[in-house]
Amino acid sequence: QVQLVESGGGLVQAGGSVRLSCAASGLTFSTSAMGWFRQAPGKDREFVASVSWSGSTTYNAESVNGRFTISRDNGKNTVYLQMNSLKPEDTAVYYCAARRFRTATMPSPEYDYWGQGTQVTVSS
Repeated sequence: QVQLVESGGGLVQAGGSVRLSCAASGLTFSTSAMGWFRQAPGKDREFVASVSWSGSTTYNAESVNGRFTISRDNGKNTVYLQMNSLKPEDTAVYYCAARRFRTATMPSPEYDYWGQGTQVTVSS
């Protein structure tokens, strides 16, 4: 059974930083591309960032370029999202997702497994 467990969310002031973690189990993490998505109240879930199986390829949404960084540690079966210069519009539930393939992509339907999400709230 695949489990993705996010942690690290919380309340942070605008301009601050947060690092999210996602611990994976039940899948071959080292050959799985990983992604982060978010969903704000009243809005659709949107892509944030993704990373290939080796970490060599990453994609970011334009709205987070230069502020968020995705990375992974295959030895720990964990993917991270470092979020800097946070803005109130970054407030959302952040979800970790895994693919059964090595290549990183952006569309959410291309991800096979999802975590329960972690809330990030940015106050102005």
